[in-house]
Amino acid sequence: MSSENYVIRNQNAVHFLTFTVIDWIDVFTRANYKEEIVASLDFCQKNKGLVLYAWCLMTNHLHLVCKAEEPYHLTHIVRDFKRFTANNILSKIQNETESRRNWILNAFRNAGKYDHRVKKIHFWQDGCHPIELINNQMIDERINYVHENPVRTMIVTNPEDYLFSSARNYASLPAIIDVEVVC
Repeated sequence: MSSENYVIRNQNAVHFLTFTVIDWIDVFTRANYKEEIVASLDFCQKNKGLVLYAWCLMTNHLHLVCKAEEPYHLTHIVRDFKRFTANNILSKIQNETESRRNWILNAFRNAGKYDHRVKKIHFWQDGCHPIELINNQMIDERINYVHENPVRTMIVTNPEDYLFSSARNYASLPAIIDVEVVC
C-alpha cells in the first residue's frame, strides 16, 4: 500500500487513527506514561478542536476514533499530539525512575539514526494510518474494535473494565476522559 493511502484528505471527517510506538516497545506499562497520553488527549479536546468518539491506550499503541472541529485540521492535531507526547514521555524516561531506561532509549536512538527528519530519538512510528469513516456502520465497527482491543489481548474480560479506554463512557461508568458517545 502506498503512502498516499495514509493521508488525511478530509480534515474534519471522522477517522480511525492508530499511533504506534517504535518497534512496538511496551512503553505504556507505566502509569506516568499513560497519564501523559490522557492529559494530552484532554488538552487537545479543550484547546485544539479534537472531538473524541472512542479511544484505547494499549501497552504500545493508541487507537482513536475522532475528528477535528472546524477550523482545526486533524493533521495538525496529530502532529502536535505526537510531538508533545514524544518529548514529554522521553523526558520522563530520562529523568524519572525507569528500570528499562537504557534499553528503551537505545532502541529509540537506533530508530532515529537512519531518518534524516529525526534529530536524536524517534518515539512514535511515522503516520497514524488514518481510515476515514464515511458512515455510521463504519464508525460503530471501529468503536467496537477499539473497545474490544484489551479483551482480545486478554487484559480484561469486559471492555468496560479497562480504565484506559472509552468503553467505560459507553457503559455509563466513570471514565478518565470525556468522549462524544455515539448512540
